[in-house]
Amino acid sequence: MIKLAPDQQTGKLSFITLGIESSCDETGIGLYHSEKGLIGHQLFSQVAIHAEYGGVVPELASRDHIQRVVPLIKAVLKEVELTLSDISGIAYTAGPGLAGALLVGSAVAKSLAWSLNIPSLGVHHMEGHLLAPLLEQQRPSFPFVALLVSGGHTLLIDVKAIGVYEILGESLDDAVGEAFDKTAKILGLGYPGGPALAKLAQQGNQQAFTFPRPMIDRPGLDFSFSGLKTFARNTFAKYPNQQADIAKAFEVAATSTLMIKCKRALQQTNRKTLVVAGGVSANVSLRQTLDAMGVSLGVDVFYPRQEFCTDNGAMIALAGHFRLSKGQVTATAEIGIRPRWCLEDLEAV
Repeated sequence: MIKLAPDQQTGKLSFITLGIESSCDETGIGLYHSEKGLIGHQLFSQVAIHAEYGGVVPELASRDHIQRVVPLIKAVLKEVELTLSDISGIAYTAGPGLAGALLVGSAVAKSLAWSLNIPSLGVHHMEGHLLAPLLEQQRPSFPFVALLVSGGHTLLIDVKAIGVYEILGESLDDAVGEAFDKTAKILGLGYPGGPALAKLAQQGNQQAFTFPRPMIDRPGLDFSFSGLKTFARNTFAKYPNQQADIAKAFEVAATSTLMIKCKRALQQTNRKTLVVAGGVSANVSLRQTLDAMGVSLGVDVFYPRQEFCTDNGAMIALAGHFRLSKGQVTATAEIGIRPRWCLEDLEAV
């Protein structure tokens, strides 16, 4: 049964969704209100924990989620002056992601929902990213093409409605975010690598090197960034004192490749709206490149705000709200997760 809470100011019945994100190295909590939209969110990033290892250590990530998730829930509720009894449903990231990290969020969500006698639902992490621009005042309208770019995914998707997705193209090897991180490591930059490379690229000379745009000379919408990373390694071996120039050449090649494939996807589907989300969508060069493309094609381009590009609880609360408020729930009491999960397997809302 769907539980509706009366608004403290208007008395109107509302559906309030608690979102829990714990798929990798950030613990995120969000609260989404059916009338007011996002009303609160908190995030703890584990960057400092994993920095000395140069990447995410799954066991350390899981342990830290255990410590953070409940205090963050309490902090968000206190911030908006609500209690657990006001929550109508709980959404949690069920996948894709690190199995141990996913289990933490799932266990807390399922246990809390059971104790409160409210529904819970496992949410697809990438659907959360895909819908994140809907948290903004200027929102995209369906249908649209979505470019999801993160450390683990590079996807082009034809989005007809919530839960009605057709994957148009994906990376055949490294995700673009992964390629950014690996190239940063080659250049001796710190963790997280992607933002460090983008910062260094600002000092680079764009005319110094021209890197290849992989897979643009063949039809289709799939990506490949492994070769681009190797090209950067070979160039750095020859020119070890030109780190900034190499970073710039890599960034320009990667963003240009993404733009070319987005242009093809928009023309193939005849869509007039592009949504760009995921951690790499925070990259300034990528935004500038896609904005220019949008102007030339007469296409509207939407992004989430910078704080919602990386993993966060707000997007999970939003995605969960759309589904929970329509009666979709995870009926079983089993603490189930899906570390691998295709977007096309989701149900329509």
